[in-house]
Amino acid sequence: MTVQTFRNRLSERPFRPFRLVMSSGQSYEVRHPEMAMVTKSDILVGIDIEDDGIPAEFKICSMLHVTAVEPIEPGGNGDQG
Repeated sequence: MTVQTFRNRLSERPFRPFRLVMSSGQSYEVRHPEMAMVTKSDILVGIDIEDDGIPAEFKICSMLHVTAVEPIEPGGNGDQG
């Protein structure tokens, strides 16, 4: 995966939620573009989103370890780490 791939994905309108699948088997959902930030080598993903919409913490996901980007349904439940 490349920086541009994720920048494009986060800037799509309408935004389409997605799941990052890591080489470890863990996955992280990005349901809103504000819940992820791209650096040159990593994607920071907000997890444990509180009722007020603020994440409890961020996971740093190395782009080298992202094995898949899967679309997810906007209202569905999913794993967060």
